[in-house]
Amino acid sequence: MKKKILATLLSVAMVATLVAGCGETAEAPAPAPAEEAPAADEAAPAEDAPAADEAAPAEEAAPAEAQANPDTNDKLVGTPFEGVTANDAYNFAMDVKSFQSTYWQAAVQGMEMAAAELGVTYDAHGPNSESDIADQVNMINADINAKPAGIGLAACDTTAVLDSLQAAKDAGIPVVCFDTGVANAPDGSVVATVATDNTAAGAVAAEEMYAALKDTIANASAPVRIGEVNQDATALNIQQRGLGFINKMTELIKADGKSVAVVGNEFYVNACDDKGDEKTADVIIEVAVPAQTTVELSTTEASSILSKDDVIGIFGSNQVTAEGLLAADDNLGKLGSDVAAGDVIGAGFDAGSVIKAAVESGQLYGAVTQSPLMMGYYAIYALTKAANGDTVADYPTGGYWYNAATMNDAEIAPNLYD
Repeated sequence: MKKKILATLLSVAMVATLVAGCGETAEAPAPAPAEEAPAADEAAPAEDAPAADEAAPAEEAAPAEAQANPDTNDKLVGTPFEGVTANDAYNFAMDVKSFQSTYWQAAVQGMEMAAAELGVTYDAHGPNSESDIADQVNMINADINAKPAGIGLAACDTTAVLDSLQAAKDAGIPVVCFDTGVANAPDGSVVATVATDNTAAGAVAAEEMYAALKDTIANASAPVRIGEVNQDATALNIQQRGLGFINKMTELIKADGKSVAVVGNEFYVNACDDKGDEKTADVIIEVAVPAQTTVELSTTEASSILSKDDVIGIFGSNQVTAEGLLAADDNLGKLGSDVAAGDVIGAGFDAGSVIKAAVESGQLYGAVTQSPLMMGYYAIYALTKAANGDTVADYPTGGYWYNAATMNDAEIAPNLYD
């Protein structure tokens, strides 16, 4: 199957990222650098992560743009961060959404790689769940009061952090968003965003699923249903990804002469390009959002959709919801890759051992992976550049569609964290 590349990331960078993630609890500092990354099945659990060592002060450097960094490896070649060095032994506060999935542990591993190269330190923390929005806001505010050299932010709710971003700007603290941007951030409060093009990522999942379902839709004598489970309707990256899937799927179906209606979660129904009319639609796209971001509640939403007789496909738009699809299917046994046999085509997002095994076995038709490790890595470099007083620009990281036939390809495999 043709691989869909969402954003340019060098192949040498991908190969360099083949390491296992490590994490910590919400209050724990970031892990210390390791001489060699552990195997996936030996990775320490979040609560056992060691504290980061204090880095020695960096040697005085010439301006970043004018001096090459002899310790910089191939991951930086051709990026805006090539040649960046730290003008001081900075400490950064890194606010992740939580450590409830291995996605964020991979991001922390990337932070650790960059910190070791630059001679800076960081404290990574996040709430117990991505639904604990108020807890994350409190952590950000505490970070601002501590006056770090910069703050890295993956916002659980992009509207809830607006006042905090203004406060950071007023305090002269640069903020780099990673994983998800903040569309309505106060002017000048976010110096850069390091993230996947999530709208394009959702669209890729729709294109791949539609290719498998096109004939089924064309030959259907009654309405059919495609499900989508999104972990929330508040984080910008999830909104963009979910809408990217809905809008591209709608576009493809309508281009082949069929009508579409979008039903379910109010945000996605009202925000999509064309919600259609359920009474006359040939294809119904049903969107579900769990009350909280957990695999268990995502399983409940996925089960509700998969239990319907007219469902032909379903998409879980991140690691938590994709694992929810699979947990639901453990009881229902509907997912698979054989359309002719009547399998429901399932597509996931991100990686992790559960999703990887499902793609390899054909239970999931495929998934889109991001590079959380490189997001964490580039976020530390962007913060260092900002702390040096240099201009920083947004930087996209890579993402790929993968299935059982392509998941071991050189440019994909390094991003399939456990």
